[in-house]
Amino acid sequence: MKQTRLAMWSGPRNISTAMMRSFENRSDCFVSDEPLYAAFLQQTGLNHPGAAEVIAQGNCDWRAVTHQLTGAIPDNKTLWYQKHMSHHLLPDMEHDWIYKLNNIFLIRNPHAVVASYIKSRAEIAPEDIGLLQQAALYDELCSVGLSPLIIDSNDFLKAPKFHLEALCAQYNLSFEDAMLSWPKGPRDSDGIWAKYWYQAVWNSTGFESRPEQQTTLSHQHQKIADACMPAYEKLYSKRIILA
Repeated sequence: MKQTRLAMWSGPRNISTAMMRSFENRSDCFVSDEPLYAAFLQQTGLNHPGAAEVIAQGNCDWRAVTHQLTGAIPDNKTLWYQKHMSHHLLPDMEHDWIYKLNNIFLIRNPHAVVASYIKSRAEIAPEDIGLLQQAALYDELCSVGLSPLIIDSNDFLKAPKFHLEALCAQYNLSFEDAMLSWPKGPRDSDGIWAKYWYQAVWNSTGFESRPEQQTTLSHQHQKIADACMPAYEKLYSKRIILA
């Protein structure tokens, strides 16, 4: 039986958790929520909300985690949606395991990301929102002959069904209407950190299209967003465009 592993590489404050809900609503899909987060927090010592809980309850051995992610799909499912944060890939982590996955990049304008991020965590640097790491990983995957897809979240929210149909077609998956809506509330699959970050998703029942609002950032935060803009623009130019 064919098994498909989708690695969705995102940054924070994007729609990656809503995408996880979408895929979890399929009849054939198992999902994983940021499986490298515990290892990332243990190695960096960053003061993220609930960091001690994440480390205590997660697996901090990245080698064991990545071995699992390329192994058998749990619960006898044939599809595995793996929600990853690209900045969780630390310099000492090998990338060979990533080449075995079907990789997708989910991007969002960094000005919108920064404006959303600082509502939950005051400290922020360009490396915290993942776009720099996304651009580097994209180049690496292309250099070994892979062709990862890129989806811009603002584009996606204007036409979620069309994008999901295109994504499913790319990987020879059947599209299911169940991917467009889900019940409100938390899921057992949510990471222990969900209570700090997932309120919007918990209150949602589907993808909500809303234009990116023009947000005025402080000078410091504007510099962070501007530092990530070249990486965003590079990836944006290679995104899926649906007529």
